[in-house]
Amino acid sequence: MSITLEKYVKSDKKQVKKLYLTAFPAEERVPFFIMINREKRGKSEMLTARDKGKFIGFVYMVCDEKLAYIFYLAVDDTKRGQGYGTKIIEALKEKYNGRRLFLAREQLDKSAENYEQRVNRHNFYLHCGFEDLPCCIKEGPVVYDVMGIGGKVTAEEYHSLIKDWAGILLKIVDMKIIEKQELL
Repeated sequence: MSITLEKYVKSDKKQVKKLYLTAFPAEERVPFFIMINREKRGKSEMLTARDKGKFIGFVYMVCDEKLAYIFYLAVDDTKRGQGYGTKIIEALKEKYNGRRLFLAREQLDKSAENYEQRVNRHNFYLHCGFEDLPCCIKEGPVVYDVMGIGGKVTAEEYHSLIKDWAGILLKIVDMKIIEKQELL
């Protein structure tokens, strides 16, 4: 297994978009054209993961000098369970070395239909070196738990990162980081 992360090119669109639409629920998806627009404007990075040139998955990153936010990460469903996710995370750690790497993950809600999948995803990220952070991220109607490597992400840092990425969209979609005790 030899994973490479490559810059998204237009010829990747069909594979990436198909995986994006099947891997994430509608309420968690930013319109694909907005993602591509932000990537073209240098506000994000869309990376395809490949093994010996073969498409494995993709990662959508929103970054600044200090933070690297894994906005989306998906492995093709025919490749899951083969260690590719771990290899992608290792490649991200290397690529963004020196930045705090973080992600928003579905909360461990026992009443959720996919509770077991959520637990497995949480355990996967723990296995990859992520820690649960004492905050949540609210993006639109969905609240996520935050996991990271390298330390806490403050509300101010998140807001600055997302404001730069979202621009005017921030006025339309409520996106913010919340300390867990604020949710109680």
